[in-house]
Amino acid sequence: MQYTARNYEHLIGTPGFSDTLLKNHFTLYQGYVTNTNKLSDALASLLQEGKTGPEYAELRRRFGWEWNGMRLHEYYFDNLGGAGKGGPGSEFSRLVTQTWGSYENWHKEFTTIGTMRGIGWVVLYQDTATGNLFNLWINEHDVGHAAGARPVVVMDVFEHAFLTDYGLKRADYVQAFWNNVNWTTVENRVKGR
Repeated sequence: MQYTARNYEHLIGTPGFSDTLLKNHFTLYQGYVTNTNKLSDALASLLQEGKTGPEYAELRRRFGWEWNGMRLHEYYFDNLGGAGKGGPGSEFSRLVTQTWGSYENWHKEFTTIGTMRGIGWVVLYQDTATGNLFNLWINEHDVGHAAGARPVVVMDVFEHAFLTDYGLKRADYVQAFWNNVNWTTVENRVKGR
């Protein structure tokens, strides 16, 4: 199975994100897609040849890193591009208020997690079994994901997402992220679309 990198050129010109930062980020994402495909091919070949020893095991472990790097970037880029238009949808607002008491309380917690030291991702997940929402810090692409949960809002907080434009001012990057959330995408995710 081969994956194709999505085209996110429509995000060029997003306020708060330089074209250089975005183009570099797109190139990084395309690398995850390429490596996911290479690993898929290599694993299939090794399996076909009956070579299921240490080399196969290490490539299989690496696959999760590359695939999650690809998919998390797609969630991230897909929930950008809102350019500050609109706001949280009604179902999203209802669920956030049900869990945190208000949108502001949820926003504060998500932002606080996003400004913590370290590399990783901040993800608002929805438990597909219960519908409940929760924020989660993910340190590495392939570790710490919530099984059976749907990503609703995804923010990349690896340095490549902000250093070019913001240096060490991560909080400024987080604000630029909020200014550009595509709330239609977020609403569709919480509704399972």
